[in-house]
Amino acid sequence: MSKYFHGNMLLRRLAARGYHQGGATRAIDKVVIANRGEIACRIMRTARRLGVRTVAVYSDADRNALHVAMADEAYHIGAAASQESYLRADRILGVARRSGAQAVHPGYGFLSENTEFAEACQAAGVTFVGPPASAIRDMGIKSTSKKIMSAAGVPVIGGYHGEDQSDERLLAEADAIGFPVMIKAVRGGGGKGMRIASTRDEFHAQLESARREATKAFGDQVMLVEKFVVDPRHVEVQVFGDQHGNYVYLHERDCSVQRRHQKIIEEAPAPGLSAEVRRELGEAAVRAARAVSYVGAGTVEFILDAEHKFYFMEMNTRLQVEHPVTEMITGTDLVEWQLRVAAGERLPLQQEQIPLLGHSFEARVYAEDPRAGFMPGAGPLLHLSAPPADQHVRVETGVRQGDEVSVHYDPMIAKLVVWAEDRDLALRKLKRCLAQYAIVGLNTNINFLLDLASHPEFVAGKVDTEFIPRHYDQLFPTETVSDATLCQAALALLLDEQRQTLRAALLSRDPFSPYCSQSGVRLNHRLRRQVALTAADGTVHTVAVRSDGEGRHTMTVGDREYQVSGSLTEQDGVLTLTSDVSGEVTHVQVVPQADAVHVFTEAGVRSLRLPEPKFRAAGGAAAAGGDAVAPMPGVVEKVMVTDGDTVKAGDPLVVIIAMKMEYVIKAPAAGVVEKVMYRVGDNVAKNALLVHMKSDEAEGGAADAEETD
Repeated sequence: MSKYFHGNMLLRRLAARGYHQGGATRAIDKVVIANRGEIACRIMRTARRLGVRTVAVYSDADRNALHVAMADEAYHIGAAASQESYLRADRILGVARRSGAQAVHPGYGFLSENTEFAEACQAAGVTFVGPPASAIRDMGIKSTSKKIMSAAGVPVIGGYHGEDQSDERLLAEADAIGFPVMIKAVRGGGGKGMRIASTRDEFHAQLESARREATKAFGDQVMLVEKFVVDPRHVEVQVFGDQHGNYVYLHERDCSVQRRHQKIIEEAPAPGLSAEVRRELGEAAVRAARAVSYVGAGTVEFILDAEHKFYFMEMNTRLQVEHPVTEMITGTDLVEWQLRVAAGERLPLQQEQIPLLGHSFEARVYAEDPRAGFMPGAGPLLHLSAPPADQHVRVETGVRQGDEVSVHYDPMIAKLVVWAEDRDLALRKLKRCLAQYAIVGLNTNINFLLDLASHPEFVAGKVDTEFIPRHYDQLFPTETVSDATLCQAALALLLDEQRQTLRAALLSRDPFSPYCSQSGVRLNHRLRRQVALTAADGTVHTVAVRSDGEGRHTMTVGDREYQVSGSLTEQDGVLTLTSDVSGEVTHVQVVPQADAVHVFTEAGVRSLRLPEPKFRAAGGAAAAGGDAVAPMPGVVEKVMVTDGDTVKAGDPLVVIIAMKMEYVIKAPAAGVVEKVMYRVGDNVAKNALLVHMKSDEAEGGAADAEETD
C-alpha cells in the first residue's frame, strides 16, 4: 500500500492471514472520472497506483485545472455552468465511448446519485462505480427509504410520510407527533427543503418556505413531517457491499459541526460512544445496506440524541466527502475497494478484520467569509502553501497556487486530514497544520477552524448540530493583533524591501553603489520610518522604526518599545521570517504584498493592509449611497429592473448565482434606477456596481443580499 496511508503494517499482518492486495484491477483498466477538483484528483491517485488509466472531463472553466493535468487523457464536455458540462450524462458517456473506458467513477455530487445516469451507464455497457440504480432510487426518496428501513429493523424517528399533502393533514400529523417538528422535502439533500417548526403558530410559514425551496432545488414539493430531536448529533456509518452478498461497516464518523446544514469538520470515530453503541450503529447500517441489495461504498446517516439512542436519517449512495477519516482509522483505501468491487471482486476484508486505529479529523478549507454568514467567495489563489503531507497528514485538493476558485462550483479549496494515536493528539496536530496553511488572495475559513478546534467544548468532544449557533460569540471573537505580530509585519516589510533592492542592484549597471544595496539610504543618517498597518477590524496600528544599519531595529508600538532583528528565508516559494522581538525568537510564514502583509501565526493569519497610494486611491469611483453592488463574485442570473424604473426599499434588483447558491440583491432604499450595469450571463467581481441608483434618501446603505440557495 502507498505511503499515502498508514496501514502498511496492518496489511502485512492481514496478508499473513490470507489477504493479498494484488496488482492492477484486470476487469477495469481505464476509468472516466465524471467529476472535478479534489475528488477527481483523489480518485486518480488510487487508480494510478492500481495501474488503471484515468480519463478526465472538464468544462471551459477547468481547462487548466489540476485534475486535467493529472489524468492520462482529458476531454472537454461543455461550458462552465455544471448544467452544461458535469451534469451532462450524454457527454460523459460519449467520453467513455471515445476513450474506450470500461467504467465511470462519479465521485460525489453532480451525477453520483442520479438514478438515470446509473441506468444509462448500464444500458451503454459501462460499469458505474457505485450502487445499483434501484438502491439510488429507493434511498433517494426519504419517505420510501424510511419505510424500507423500518421494515429492516433500523430505528426510525416517528413521523408522517404519507401521500395526503394538504396543509390540514400535515398540521394534524405535526400535532400528533408533538412540537418541535422537522419539515423535510422527501427528495431533499444538503439541508435544502428542510425547516424546523418550533410551535404550532409557525408551522404554516415554515411549511411554505420548505415547499418553495424544494420545488426550486428538486422540482418536487412533497414533504414529510417528523419529530425534531433537540441538540442532536449527526453520526454516520461507512458501509460497503459487494456483488456476492457480503457486507461490512467501517465504523462511524461524527459530522455534527455544520454551518448552513453542511458539514465543516468531521472526525472518526465519534467521541464518547461506548463499544456497544458503536457495534449497534454498525450492525444497523449493514441491515440498511442489505435491505436495498447495496453494492459499493455507502454512508448511513443517523441522528443521535443525548442518551445515545440513534435514528435513521438518510443513506448517501456514494462516496462521502469525509471518507478519508475512515480510511485513516482503518488503514484502507476506499476508492480501491470501489474499483475492485465494481470489477466483481469480493470485499477485501471481513468484518472481524477491520480494525479501529487511533483518531482522525478532517477540516474542510473553504473560500468563504465566516464573519459574513459564511458567504462563499471566489477569486485567485495568489499564494497557497499547505502543511507538509506525510503518512499521518493528508491534504486533499484540486487547486494549485495561481489557480482560481470558480464562481461556478463548490468553494472548497481542500480537505485537511490528520491522524494520531488518540483524539487529543489528533486535535493538536489538526490545529498545528491549520496554522501552517497559508492562503492569500481571497477569504478563507482557516481562522474560524482554528477557533472552533480550540473551543473547550469541542476539545471535550461535546458536539452537536447546534454547536456553531450556540457558541457563536466565542467562535467569532474580536480579532486582536499583538505587538509582536505588528513588529514581525514591519520587520518582514523591511527585509523584503531589502531583498527586492538587492535583486534590482544585481540587475543594475552599478551593483556596488550604496544606493542600490541599502533600503532608504541616507549618508550619516539612521533610517527612521513610520509603518501604518490596518487590521481586519479597521484599526490602524502605527509602528515607529529606528534602524541602526546593522540589521537591528528599535520598534515602538503605542508606548512600548521593542528591540527587533531577524532574517527572511525563501524555500519553494515560501517566505519564513525568523524574528527576535525583545528576546523572543519565533518562526512564522509571511507574504508581503504591495498593499498588504500577511503573517501566519499559531492563532491564524493576521492580514494587515498598507496605506493606499494617493494616485491609486484617486483612480476609481466608489458606489454611491443606494447603489447595488455584488456581495461576492458570481454570474448574473436575472435582472428585475430596467433604466428609469422606480423602486422601493427591499425591492429585488438582480439575482446572482455563486457557488451553487442564489443571492437576491435588493434595493437598500427607495429611488430611481439610473443604469443597470450588467446583463444576464455576465460575470461580476466582488463589489462590482450592479445597479446605479438615484436614491430618494440623502444617505443610502449597501444593497441587501438575500441567500436563497
